[in-house]
Amino acid sequence: QVQLVESGGGLAHPGGSLRLSCATSGFDFSGTAMSWARQAPGKGLEWVSGIYSDGRYTFYADSVKGRFTISRDNEKKTVYLQMNNLKPEDTALYYCGQGGNYAGPDISEYKYWGQGTQVTVSS
Repeated sequence: QVQLVESGGGLAHPGGSLRLSCATSGFDFSGTAMSWARQAPGKGLEWVSGIYSDGRYTFYADSVKGRFTISRDNEKKTVYLQMNNLKPEDTALYYCGQGGNYAGPDISEYKYWGQGTQVTVSS
């Protein structure tokens, strides 16, 4: 069955960095687009970034563009999110999602999500 397991969250100071990982199994990872989304307390799920199956095309929400970088290792079946210059408003539970051929911002297009990893940005 499809499994998505996020890790790498934690506490960071404003301006700091974290790198999230999402290890996957149970599907053809190298043929599947992947994304990251987040949910802040009291808010809905917000798409953050997506990457096509071959890694050549990446997409970002305006709120993270220039600070976050999505990447993937198809041999390790893992997708990453490097988060730099973190801000308190980045505090959220971060999820990776499997989108088939889709890597865009429509959350309803994603069939599978992991359990999430908490990112807290605070001084």
